Amino acid sequence: MMLLGIDPGSRRTGFGVIDVSGAVPCYVASGCIRIEASTLAQKLAQVYAGVAEVIAQYAPGEVAIEQVFLSKNVDSALKLGQARGTAIVCAANHGLEVHEYAARRIKQVVTGSGGADKTQVQHMVQSTLKLSGLPQEDAADALAIALTHFFTSRGALTMPAPARSTRSRSSSWRHYRP
Repeated sequence: MMLLGIDPGSRRTGFGVIDVSGAVPCYVASGCIRIEASTLAQKLAQVYAGVAEVIAQYAPGEVAIEQVFLSKNVDSALKLGQARGTAIVCAANHGLEVHEYAARRIKQVVTGSGGADKTQVQHMVQSTLKLSGLPQEDAADALAIALTHFFTSRGALTMPAPARSTRSRSSSWRHYRP
């Protein structure tokens, strides 16, 4: 079964697809839906169309999405909430079950710390999914959301520790381009 993680945004919506049919999640795809429209209605239409395209291409069985977090900028929080709602409606219209996770919970499951920064999330996603380089931030967040659902649905509090690599640390700083 494919699992789709979505990191909603009004300028970029990250997505990550993992195969969860086995005991270990496997990377399938990730990327960003770039929102270039000028009006809010057009932006939301692009979010919907982009999520629909990802669903059509990868046929996920479930969707996991980040919950809205509190922001000091009310306008930004409202736009994020609308983009998030659009992605949820798209998934629901495609008959998919949607699971929601708080940002702190995602960081806790993926890195072991609810206060982890984006770089730590990127590295753990790279290590867990055995990617050759770091995924882009929004794509890494979406993959982390998908991984959170995978491990949470199997009763794991956090991800298992990744195996140690024999490669030098500098080789893991390359950027991943899906």
